[in-house]
Amino acid sequence: MSEAILDVRGLKLHFSQRSGVFGRDRAVVRAVDDVSFALRKGETLGLVGESGCGKSSLGKALLNLHKPTAGEVIYQGKNIAGLSDKAMREYRRSLQIIFQDPFESLNSRHTVSAILEEPLLIHRIGDRSSRAQRVTELLDMVGLPSSAANKYPHEFSGGQRQRIGIARAIALNPSVLICDEAVSALDVSVQAQILNLLLEIQRELHLSMLFISHDLGVVRHMSDRIAVMYLGQIVEIGDAQAIYEQARHPYTQGLLAAIPRLGSSPEESSQIGGDIPSPMAPPAGCRFHTRCAYAQAECSKQAPELRAESASHFTACHFWEELKLREFTPAERKPR
Repeated sequence: MSEAILDVRGLKLHFSQRSGVFGRDRAVVRAVDDVSFALRKGETLGLVGESGCGKSSLGKALLNLHKPTAGEVIYQGKNIAGLSDKAMREYRRSLQIIFQDPFESLNSRHTVSAILEEPLLIHRIGDRSSRAQRVTELLDMVGLPSSAANKYPHEFSGGQRQRIGIARAIALNPSVLICDEAVSALDVSVQAQILNLLLEIQRELHLSMLFISHDLGVVRHMSDRIAVMYLGQIVEIGDAQAIYEQARHPYTQGLLAAIPRLGSSPEESSQIGGDIPSPMAPPAGCRFHTRCAYAQAECSKQAPELRAESASHFTACHFWEELKLREFTPAERKPR
């Protein structure tokens, strides 16, 4: 087992939000609530879950784009959680992110050359000539011609803009790359090209990647391990093959059962029943119990901890041992 490059311990990210008449009441949005995991050197850890479960918030909290409320993010023996922007600067070279929307994340007023040169200027790397050479190298790495350097983002397709976003993210030779729904805004025909590009770059640069997505098919293609997130918490984590073939948590099983399959009926590929609760008022006990077909009295009273099924597979469910041999059918997915 390889060494952890990023060790996350009890991370919380809570937002204060005004509510009620005239906004006098304060509510707390528990976007990320006591999350712990390790990202190993050279691996891709997939992070999956429904929209609104806290995946993107977690990714941004790791980089201090959102300041964590509590917990630790250990990188190179240093807790970087909550560092000031100035103190965080030295870590920006090693920790980078690819955003979901390539058009929104690129400055429309800058040429591609200026966009790719900016991180080099910020970190005072090279002179004008060497930076121009680096821009050409980056464009070549992501499959774009050198002539793209003098164009603007609006002159490119969505897939090409995402290639530019990838080039910017790897400009400083980072060791950790967070991909926040990096292909969800792209046409299906383009997604495979970008995914294969990310895998190629990962091998070449020996990157560790946190790959955030709601698409389990994409995550399976990309990931060595998978973490499943629900309402701000990780409910299952393990090797990708084990998650897909031996998922233990009812939520994970429901997500897998909801993947559309050729020839399946709408009932067979239906989503998990019910709506995801508000992160301002998460259910007591197991947060999934309000939508779980297997919920029992204990589930509403006591929150389950992540427990080891094996050395590399952990599940937060009181009854996973009873459920592990059962078939999770569409009929059973209806909430009680």
